[in-house]
Amino acid sequence: MTAPQPRYRRAMAIPVGMAMATALAFLPNVTASAADATSTTSTAATDGPSLSYVVNVRPGYGVSDHVQKAVAQAGGSVVIAYDRIGVIVVHSSNPDFAKEIRKVRGVDSAGATRNAPLPAQSTTDVGTPKVLSAEEVSDAKATDGQDPLEPLQWDLPAIKADKAHEKTLGSPDVTVAVIDTGVDDTHPDIAPNFDRDASANCVSGKPDTTDGAWRPSASESPHGTHVAGEIAAAKNGVGVTGVAPGVRVAGIKVANPNGYFYTESVVCGFMWAAEHHVDVTNNSYYTDPWYFNCTTDPDQKALVDAITRASRYAEKKGTVNVAAAGNESYDLASDSITDPVSPNDATPSDRVIDPHECYDIPTQLPGVVTVAATGAKGLKSSFSNYGLGVIDIAAPGGDSTAYQKPEPPATSGLILGPLPGGKWGYMAGTSMATPHVAGVAALIKSTHPHAPAALVKALLYAEANATPCTDPYDINGDGKVDAVCEGSKNYNGFYGWGTADALAAVTK
Repeated sequence: MTAPQPRYRRAMAIPVGMAMATALAFLPNVTASAADATSTTSTAATDGPSLSYVVNVRPGYGVSDHVQKAVAQAGGSVVIAYDRIGVIVVHSSNPDFAKEIRKVRGVDSAGATRNAPLPAQSTTDVGTPKVLSAEEVSDAKATDGQDPLEPLQWDLPAIKADKAHEKTLGSPDVTVAVIDTGVDDTHPDIAPNFDRDASANCVSGKPDTTDGAWRPSASESPHGTHVAGEIAAAKNGVGVTGVAPGVRVAGIKVANPNGYFYTESVVCGFMWAAEHHVDVTNNSYYTDPWYFNCTTDPDQKALVDAITRASRYAEKKGTVNVAAAGNESYDLASDSITDPVSPNDATPSDRVIDPHECYDIPTQLPGVVTVAATGAKGLKSSFSNYGLGVIDIAAPGGDSTAYQKPEPPATSGLILGPLPGGKWGYMAGTSMATPHVAGVAALIKSTHPHAPAALVKALLYAEANATPCTDPYDINGDGKVDAVCEGSKNYNGFYGWGTADALAAVTK
């Protein structure tokens, strides 16, 4: 089964067609000398499409002269090098670049981040949100301390966020970064809590801090703006209320207008968050072009290596990374899955993969909090991926009203949030569940300001409401079991450690 508004987790990724080889002053782990190697005369083939690559070397020591020369001789142009994690972003038109550079001493892994040439030209449908009409917005009135549209947000009481807000709205010293399609910081629900200093555009693999670079254009997806509002929409008498309406929210744009989240952009996003002391990152996407990246494939292994290094580095710097489990109703703990969409920037085919060695990144990476979605009745959303030992926690992501109808005054089984241009609308997916968990993590960090990432995660799981398996799970009532939940009440494949609890986050 698919989500009512399919593919919302598919955030996106923008053309990475600009090879920028200058050093970044903001990061001590970015090397300048790596770019100088591009002046070396290259005899490599250049008759292929211009592609982007990641080259992974020993972290912490900079890019050696030996590797720099090898990259240039293989026809590569360095965009940026993240020395502390040993990841180099390279552009090359040599179709054998990855194969040649993998043979170089000091290179751990290397691979193309895409199949489509720079810039990618295809488009991806991420679904169209159901936008509230001007009349619906104007008719809503703030009452009893609630923002005008808050009565339509069944998801807040589902995780006791409304009760949590009676105690605290969260601390402005806590920042959640939305690694996504961009955030409209001019929206009246987002502007009061927006953290400009922690925001950037990472699409090229290299941060751009030009004012507003983190915003989506009029033709780009509203996904990131919706997510940001779910986390931290201000309690200001306007629109909706976020799970943690007193914390700060930043936008790290990693998605291009065509709908791709490429590895170099995601690596940049995690590194930017780490170096800017972000407390929580929200990752409601999978990294293109592979839904699952198989470590048995040398190119895909390099992508797993690069993002693993970046996400682990962020966590070591104190960041809790939270990610969406996916919307295809896959059992991620099974022995095989058929992936029909990869590579999504070329010609996909039905790949049968082993989820024990092929990973949905970043959600299945070590240390990342993996979030499943629930609907208005508290059951696993019809579309949500699941799997014992994979899912860590669950939260409201919405579902078809035909399957899980909310109690009045809420009217939609989807999740209401801000949209660019001062609008509000409904979306659904594990993309929408993830910001609920990110918001709860932000409340925990607000309550325990000195807690390291590992403790925040431990509290997130310990304070979750244990949610037993739904058995049998026949969400559409047709008499057929739609998914099988394994595990106990306290830990299972549908809900992990349970449903996120905002009230416990601020009282325990």
